Amino acid sequence: MNFNYELTPVEYIFIGIFLLFYALYIGRTILVAKALGTTARAVVIKFFLRTTYFGLMIVALLGPFFGEPERDIIAEGKDIMVLVDVSKSMDAGDVQPSRLEKVKFELQRLISSLQENRFGLIIFSSSSFLQVPLTFDLNAFELFTQTLTTSQVSSTGTDICSALDLSLEKLLQNRTVNTSKIILLLTDGENFGVCERKTLASIRQFDLKLMIVGVGTNGGGRIRQNNGWVKDENGEIVTTRLNSNYLREMATAANGKYFEINNQTNAIADVVSAINSVENRLIDSRKVAVVSNKYRYFLMAALILIALDVLVTVPTFHVSI
Repeated sequence: MNFNYELTPVEYIFIGIFLLFYALYIGRTILVAKALGTTARAVVIKFFLRTTYFGLMIVALLGPFFGEPERDIIAEGKDIMVLVDVSKSMDAGDVQPSRLEKVKFELQRLISSLQENRFGLIIFSSSSFLQVPLTFDLNAFELFTQTLTTSQVSSTGTDICSALDLSLEKLLQNRTVNTSKIILLLTDGENFGVCERKTLASIRQFDLKLMIVGVGTNGGGRIRQNNGWVKDENGEIVTTRLNSNYLREMATAANGKYFEINNQTNAIADVVSAINSVENRLIDSRKVAVVSNKYRYFLMAALILIALDVLVTVPTFHVSI
């Protein structure tokens, strides 16, 4: 038998004082009985009865339990780092209501289908930022994804490769943990950065799964700005198009997969299936308390003995005739 709680030194002192005075009471009663030429057998009976239920009450207060106090809980799943393009081109309306709003909606669906995994979030435009570290708290993750806007990161272009480098850094921080790692990239493919070969080579080398979701259309769309449209230096309205060829080549180079989301095609279900096809591995192990406090049994026994003590009366002194 084990206990959930421990007595403090002060509690030990009070228990000791109580037992001392109770012992003095018993001793005085026995001395009186001897002086009167009688016996005090009832006192001895009461002493053992009260000592028993007093001990049972102390045991109940300590929270007794049986068995192991802790158990290992193992969680298996995947580490999924989500990379979301928040450059101005993601405000284009060729995907309704906009590319970014469509991404936010589809991420809700994806999270609800992959509850057992850890998610992290990186947002990027011309630079990249870790918005949410890998976490099991999917409510917090969803809150961050639903507040994404194209004004969160200064936009002077799009650098997809800086986001890939940052995701590699975060996913490979603890290489001793053999988890399944997935990079989920959602972008329209407009890239003004330079991807070094070693970035895609590292994705292959460390067995990371790269899944790219192209958002937009080949026909493209205009980017709304205030009450008009974004224009170039010549005053012409800018049309931004999905660069599917570039994204397909990137996925192929990293042994990854490519999907598309637009008004005609929605491959988010295929993305979920592809993620589910990746082997689940250990992503967390912790010890949790699994004990059940059994105080009620000891308390019940003590109450029964107290009731007997109150209801059953015996004379303190027994006079022999």
